[in-house]
Amino acid sequence: MIAPQQNNYGIVIAGHGSRDPEGVREFENLIGLIKERSAGRCVTHGFLEFARPTIDEAVRHQVETGAQRITVVPGVLLAASHAKNDMPSEVLALQREFPQARIDYGAGLHLHPLVLQLFRKNIIEAEAKSTRLIKRSETCLVVVGRGTTDSDANSDVSKLARMMEEGMGFGASVVCYSGTAKPLTPEGLIMAGKLGFKRLVVAPFFLFTGVLVKRIYAAADEFASRNPDIEVLHSQYLGASELIADAFLERAAESIEGKAAMNCSLCKYRVQIIGYEKEKGAPQQGHHFHVRGAGVGLTTETAPIEKKKITPYTPHPIEAESFRIIRDGRDWNTISETNRDVLQRLVHTSGDFEIVDDVFISSGAIEAGLKALAQRTRIVTDVTMVQSGLRRTLLEQFGLVTTCCVHDEETRLLAEASSITRSAAGIRRAWMQFGNNLLLAIGDAPTAVEEAVRLVNEHQWRPHLIIGLPVGFVGTLECKEKLRRCLRVPRITNSGTRGGSPWAAAVVNAMLIQLTNQIP
Repeated sequence: MIAPQQNNYGIVIAGHGSRDPEGVREFENLIGLIKERSAGRCVTHGFLEFARPTIDEAVRHQVETGAQRITVVPGVLLAASHAKNDMPSEVLALQREFPQARIDYGAGLHLHPLVLQLFRKNIIEAEAKSTRLIKRSETCLVVVGRGTTDSDANSDVSKLARMMEEGMGFGASVVCYSGTAKPLTPEGLIMAGKLGFKRLVVAPFFLFTGVLVKRIYAAADEFASRNPDIEVLHSQYLGASELIADAFLERAAESIEGKAAMNCSLCKYRVQIIGYEKEKGAPQQGHHFHVRGAGVGLTTETAPIEKKKITPYTPHPIEAESFRIIRDGRDWNTISETNRDVLQRLVHTSGDFEIVDDVFISSGAIEAGLKALAQRTRIVTDVTMVQSGLRRTLLEQFGLVTTCCVHDEETRLLAEASSITRSAAGIRRAWMQFGNNLLLAIGDAPTAVEEAVRLVNEHQWRPHLIIGLPVGFVGTLECKEKLRRCLRVPRITNSGTRGGSPWAAAVVNAMLIQLTNQIP
């Protein structure tokens, strides 16, 4: 918390300035956003060169209006010579000129989590504008930095590219610069083009437009014209945004509080980092215990299921009696034992014998699901209700991981940018992130089934098994019929409007219970 006497301070955002009037206007638009979000503090701005007012004029205005404490925050992304030498020298000179006021100096934005969020959002929007749907694994991200004589600042561009590559699942990333550092933008594009990817996403790591940004886009267009087989997309530079405004206000507050600029701001356990959002606040749990007594036995992560002790599933007496009634309630002799277990579990879940005649199980579907689960294949669900319905003790026995993308921030951004539902966007993200190595359980959204079938038919997606049992009246019958006719993948669905998350979870649970009985 900021002490009461620290809460009253003025803010000066110190920009570099630009020869491009459009870039200056964007900087001034950002200052307007910062003023709106600054809780009534006095906010002014100044430039090192190329534009007015200057930094000293901005500080002088605050002192003349009675400010006793001022923080000067460099309005730059990375701390290179301007932020490390030019601007601090301005602050020192102004402190000598105005000894009655205290003038602090803040840190540049660097890779602030809010900056990363906006950078990711711009990439997603660039992808959504394309008429082609290409996996991230088949895409190379080209991050273009300003380029300086400061290797520390240049290395932050590489760090950004790596974080985006891993967090968003790109096949590769290439870093280049608009000037001073190498490789330059045209050279970087040529390097990226030689990697054999279907798409390049060119993402300038700049706050505002200007001569250099326009050169980057021109170089991307020229490369695209010479390489028609590679799709080249433009990602927007950061620009005036509420996220950037809030990041500058945080930097201002940090300088007043005297906080050190540690890399805690990028610790995935303290803030939501792209690709690792769910690890914020995670408890400390070691996963290197196998190193103790190295070489003794197999680790939990690498041991096949057959080497682990699996506890047979023992139903509760009420559940056992329910299944006795279900077994006696109709003739099951015409149904294979493997399919019978799944269908009886669905009858138990729904309380209705008649659904057996509505359920469609493609040939070998249950066997494909059992094999996938035995190999510890990831289970992806369309909604958290399906994920919550899976029996935790069985998942833990087999070391299975479940994933639901529907509530992720990137899913929201993808849905908005592509004009699809969040459920469909979650399925598309699973395709992008995990490829074929997953078992898909859909119990809520017809649009999730539609997207899965489309990816199978148009993009050769081949999950181990698709369970599509959504409930409802809008699009439900149609999507199930499309899945039933989708011959390229093992699948389980039904022909009616009934279904739901408990049904999808019941199918997976039935297969998990079968596994406990098959493995000694």
